[in-house]
Amino acid sequence: MSRPFVKMNGLGNDFVVVEARDRAFRPDPGQVRAWADRASGPGFDQLIAIEPSSTGDAFMRVWNADGGEVETCGNALRCVGWLLMEASGLGHVSIDTAAGLTHASRAGDRQVAVDMGRPRLDWREIPMAEEMDTRNIELQVGPVDAPHLHTPGAVSMGNPHVVFFVPDAEAVPVREAGSLIERHPLFPEGVNVGFAQIKAPDRIRLRVWERGAGLTKACGTGACAALVAAHRRGLAGRMAAMELDGGELRVVWRQKDDHVIMAGPIEVEGAGVLP
Repeated sequence: MSRPFVKMNGLGNDFVVVEARDRAFRPDPGQVRAWADRASGPGFDQLIAIEPSSTGDAFMRVWNADGGEVETCGNALRCVGWLLMEASGLGHVSIDTAAGLTHASRAGDRQVAVDMGRPRLDWREIPMAEEMDTRNIELQVGPVDAPHLHTPGAVSMGNPHVVFFVPDAEAVPVREAGSLIERHPLFPEGVNVGFAQIKAPDRIRLRVWERGAGLTKACGTGACAALVAAHRRGLAGRMAAMELDGGELRVVWRQKDDHVIMAGPIEVEGAGVLP
């Protein structure tokens, strides 16, 4: 049976969103990959299902373009939060995910802020295959005596991230390095790979290779992870404008409760039906 969907994006990171609170929706990986194909399907970075929840206003299920189900997606949380708030007339909603309960609120016209909760910083929480200081993990790309990339920080925002700090984010071979690290044995569940250029203590240029989706125009959890990793290294403060390929996100790592707040725009592109 066909399924109606809404096509949305957060800074160009695009989603097909399906309402599944009235009827179960569990596509197989092959179906997801076919729909994600931009040549033959509606095309997307992630497929999103809005499902019933006993703890929040809804549960958000996420599949990457490669067909694999993942824990959460920051930009999708903003899009789903906006849909739920528009439908209910409320200014605040709770969204449950496989990574835990999150909260979304209005932050302006088609602007949504999401409380992503506390970052997970222990090596077992990332998760990693062996014990390391997650401020500077032992990982490098290139010759042993002169690596091109080295000692990234590791952070989980409900999904795993490594963040390399680079002098020029535009010059980094994101596809080559990202695809190499995404399935590194150090990360048993795979990892999202960020490349961050510190422009100022409150401004960071970021590009992200997303696990299972590749190079996307924006990654919300990646932006949160990059700020946390930068602050832990003394490279940035607790708030910054994050410059992504698709635009800017505002990220704050609150001191009072250790929660990370991410805010930015959403866009509705249109609607359609999944075959």
